[in-house]
Amino acid sequence: MKPVGSITRGTTNPNRLRRVDNWIAATLGGMLRRAPEPLVVDLGYGASPITAIELHARLGVPVVGLEIDPARVAAAQPFATAALQFRRGGFELAGLRPTLVRAFNVLRQYDEQDVPAAWAAMTASGALLVEGTCDELGRLASWVLVSREGPRTLTLASRLANLDTPSTLAERLPKSLIHHNVAGERIHALLSDLDAGWRAAAPLSVFGPRQRWRRAVESAREAGWPVLDRPARWRLGEVTVPYAAVAPD
Repeated sequence: MKPVGSITRGTTNPNRLRRVDNWIAATLGGMLRRAPEPLVVDLGYGASPITAIELHARLGVPVVGLEIDPARVAAAQPFATAALQFRRGGFELAGLRPTLVRAFNVLRQYDEQDVPAAWAAMTASGALLVEGTCDELGRLASWVLVSREGPRTLTLASRLANLDTPSTLAERLPKSLIHHNVAGERIHALLSDLDAGWRAAAPLSVFGPRQRWRRAVESAREAGWPVLDRPARWRLGEVTVPYAAVAPD
């Protein structure tokens, strides 16, 4: 089966994807444990297999790392085990039928018009997809949870100790949203309301950035945003909303 997609830059770093991995473990871990034969695909792991290795360690289920570049697949083979494999593949998932696909910093390098087809290909077999973007050190990240029926949720996540304002996350929005952070679009409105709450909560900075972020999220919820997660996730610098609430007009 010929891989579908293009070779991407492949930049990666240890712990770059720890935020999304921990979210997957907390939010989707039960689903993986209940699956008769759980399998996770790490699509486009990059020049180093470290993020696939970390994903396997964090989830404790079989993982297959897929890359289009055969040289990257060959370089990863010394790290392969019975439960951690590396194969050549793209959006067609090398014919695998995984329970979950993680595709990070992949679609960022494509055109926005390519996103729907890529989502459809990766979820065609019924897999859930976690697709998103982060900065080089994993301090700013966002991701979309996608099913065969379409996108379900958007999560924004940051290392709060380094966060200037919530709108800083705009530079790391998923490809489906990054060009829509303009006045009149819903993702812009969400980031603007989080910014307003962040500014209003400035006095809480003396208690640490977690308290300030929590109040900013509460303020967004009071403004009518359908926040889905609870304070335990907010403390980690996260907020999750239905994708429909921020979908482009």
